[in-house]
Amino acid sequence: MKKLSTLLAFAAVACCALLGMQGVALAEKPLTLRIGHPMAPGNNVTVGYEKFKELVEQKSGRKIRIQIFGNCQLGSDRVTTEAAQAGTLDMSSSSTPNLASFSKAYMAIDLPYVTSPENQQKLYKALDEGELGKALDKVAESIGLKTIMFSEYGYRNFVSANKPLTDVKSLANLKVRTTDSPVEVAVATELGMNPAPVAWGETYTALQQGTVDAEGNTFSLLNDAKHSEVLKHAMDSQHNYSMHILLMNKKKWDSLKPEQQKLLMDAAREAQIWQRAESVKLEEKAWQAFRDKGIAITLLTPEQRAELKKRTQPVREQFAKEIPAELLKMIADTQK
Repeated sequence: MKKLSTLLAFAAVACCALLGMQGVALAEKPLTLRIGHPMAPGNNVTVGYEKFKELVEQKSGRKIRIQIFGNCQLGSDRVTTEAAQAGTLDMSSSSTPNLASFSKAYMAIDLPYVTSPENQQKLYKALDEGELGKALDKVAESIGLKTIMFSEYGYRNFVSANKPLTDVKSLANLKVRTTDSPVEVAVATELGMNPAPVAWGETYTALQQGTVDAEGNTFSLLNDAKHSEVLKHAMDSQHNYSMHILLMNKKKWDSLKPEQQKLLMDAAREAQIWQRAESVKLEEKAWQAFRDKGIAITLLTPEQRAELKKRTQPVREQFAKEIPAELLKMIADTQK
């Protein structure tokens, strides 16, 4: 009986130890977060999220892991943002024009000529440290999301598959691909173009087949997505600035431990600074790729750019009525 009791005692201890080890294993199971975005491999947004993944896994000792599904693998940015809202996807990256369908407040960033490249560092500071970033985070929370990272997208330029783009007048009557953003549609209309909302994944074919004549986007993305294969003309219109905003399901964010939240935000801030610097290099590389492929790039004079700004003034006035005034003021303050 003594032997049996001893064996049972050892068995109980061993069982408890085993259960304890299993409990530790369960407690240490890595947290995996999934990101969906539409950007092409090698694009500035794409490499920024790859840097974010690297930093998160490094800082957490791989206790937090990031899975990235880019290039529309999970659908367009609208689709992935809806999935993030529903909680079926942890994080989505969407361009600010496509976020306009979730909240009109995001249109503030996309209005034509409300920002300019020479004041970019002031804009970054307002996003990273000022009230502008906090205000946009409140917008995200109002639609069930949490802002993780303001990814640099860049300034859009008009490009054409066949028709020369030599001045402002040459934009007239072009059938131009736009997103569903009402701002983009209104800008095209004011410039005498014919807007045609087309999904990003279908734009290459639409240009190739002549369904649309033109589009407006960063040279970097156009080059990465191979659109430069079917383009022949471009102009540096810089008609609006956009970001790709990385957003997390708010309930998922709230479920994380404070130290996990801090680690994610620290990694996002570090990745964001790196990504912005990398974006400058990639845009310069894309300009050179355009030249190498024989794409004719028209550099607008200050007078021509002023004409574009004047022509699009009605768009700024129209949408100012639908956007929180404080957001518009915060953006305007970065341009002084």
